[in-house]
Amino acid sequence: MTEPTPDQAGAHPHGHPAAADPDAEQAREALQRVRAEVAKAVVGQDTAVSALVVALLARGHVLLEGVPGVAKTLLVRALAAALDVRTSRVQFTPDLMPGDVTGSVVFDSRRSDFEFRPGPVFTNLLLADEINRTPPKTQASLLEAMAERQVTVDGTSRALPDPFLVVATQNPVEYEGTYPLPEAQLDRFLLKVSLPVPPREQEVEVLRRHADGFDPRDLPGAGVQPVAGPQQLAAGAAQVRRVQVSPEVLGYVVDLARATRTSPSLQLGVSPRGATALLATSRAWAWLQGRGYVTPDDVKTLATATLGHRLSLRPEAELEGVTVDAVLESALQSVPVPR
Repeated sequence: MTEPTPDQAGAHPHGHPAAADPDAEQAREALQRVRAEVAKAVVGQDTAVSALVVALLARGHVLLEGVPGVAKTLLVRALAAALDVRTSRVQFTPDLMPGDVTGSVVFDSRRSDFEFRPGPVFTNLLLADEINRTPPKTQASLLEAMAERQVTVDGTSRALPDPFLVVATQNPVEYEGTYPLPEAQLDRFLLKVSLPVPPREQEVEVLRRHADGFDPRDLPGAGVQPVAGPQQLAAGAAQVRRVQVSPEVLGYVVDLARATRTSPSLQLGVSPRGATALLATSRAWAWLQGRGYVTPDDVKTLATATLGHRLSLRPEAELEGVTVDAVLESALQSVPVPR
């Protein structure tokens, strides 16, 4: 995900700019300030920060992948500190049970009755740390929460708060004692973002901050303050739903999805749900750029983060060194871009 050039963010393709809305502008400015607040604690990782804001607007969930020490957990904690919402953190371990996430029904001896005690999933922003370290049964306990925004415990369904965002982290290089997420659960994540090791200049800046006394456990001390809340998130999400998409751009999204399904390197291409996800993230990105319409460049910008984790390579393609990113790039080059 990269910022578009000024000419890409210019006039409407049909010559009609989006009408100014004071509430929309206030919500957009608040969410842009969220990115600035997170930057007070996290050096670089602008792509991941943008992805988290897009997910908040598109009402989706994010999977962050990176080696230990690239600030995955700090990034989410900084986002939580910049938002005036409730947050919870769950450290996923091999002995974590589904009830530890969703909550459970317990007997209250004082009232001689059973009562439901909510789990950490009853929050606005849930950090699921090292989600691939817990067994599939506990991973699956998040499926209903992520897809339906509710949990069912002891036969009773209970709605989750709004907004509700799951940000999960996983380590891509350590496989001992881990349980890889199945395709069905990966598909529930709107975006998957890889956090790279920062370049030398940014790593020097990280060390400089620590040398100056930065404490990652004290985000208020680093100056991170809440700058947006549920009202701004709801206003922004409502505006995103009003972003226009031309028939040509809709066809472009569908053609990209269909191109992955016919790729000889893939055994699993993008499903219609994946195409819908790309449409949602593209609309959110367009609105963040101050436009009321989606361009093909918006689709290209979000394609890898939205579609990459929904693709499955054939074993022979993996042996040949083919990557998902290369397949997506080939699809982007082969599908004609609408004018």
